[in-house]
Amino acid sequence: MDAATELGPVTLRVADAGGAASFYQEVIGLQRVPDVDGLPALGAPGGSPLVILREVPGARPAPRAAGLFHVAVLVPTRADLGKALRRLAEAGVGIGQADHLVSEALYLSDPDGNGIEIYRDRPRSEWKWTNGAVEMATEPLDLESILREGDEAGGESARMPAGTRIGHVHLQAGSVAEAVRFYHELIGFDVTASWSGAAFLSAGGYHHHLGLNSWASRGAAPAPAGSTGIDSFEIRVPRAEDVDRIAHSLGAAGVSFERDAGDLRAGDPMNVEVRVRVGGGSAGA
Repeated sequence: MDAATELGPVTLRVADAGGAASFYQEVIGLQRVPDVDGLPALGAPGGSPLVILREVPGARPAPRAAGLFHVAVLVPTRADLGKALRRLAEAGVGIGQADHLVSEALYLSDPDGNGIEIYRDRPRSEWKWTNGAVEMATEPLDLESILREGDEAGGESARMPAGTRIGHVHLQAGSVAEAVRFYHELIGFDVTASWSGAAFLSAGGYHHHLGLNSWASRGAAPAPAGSTGIDSFEIRVPRAEDVDRIAHSLGAAGVSFERDAGDLRAGDPMNVEVRVRVGGGSAGA
């Protein structure tokens, strides 16, 4: 994958799009942007959609199914993460937290049980690589200093800042090996780290654009279309030739796909629709 490859919007299935949109605005701090294909969309200042909501009335989380683990929203600075933490605390939302060495992250779920990560990256100069693998861990996060940095920064605190984007998507897989084959061998992402039950992949030396795990989903079937979860996500590449390469790779492997005006759509092993289109240009910081 070209180093300028990045992720575009993620479409999530929710039971009540209006209620979910309010949560993403009031708690996460995104704002309404123009609808996408008739579906409500939310993003950061600048108008680009990050999260698109597909209403499936009566939808509930599917127990032990392959699909969404979390969608990760990347904020530009540590102070922005501190402001997000303040919003979550004031909203009374339960959160998880972790220092992953390459990043600092907060974890929560939306009202439909869809996992969300909000994180900031440490500078690439601080990331450690050994034999082509990036060093990541799950250490306690210094919440007090993050809050303090956000408070001291001042300025807008109720909304996500400009430059906020989808940093990565983490999926639960029935088979990590099968998912890695699809995203590494066919789509073209590099494997940046792997251990028992998990793998991480990226373009351009980023720590990961994709996470894959089977911690609670080994051997599980994809989540039903009538459940909450992830419907699709977008991979943005810088050139039409990149889309052509992926189409050739999928075709040679016998994987069905569709093309429309240069865009490509294919289902991954978790039955998540992957949309590839030209539009990349700012690789992970």
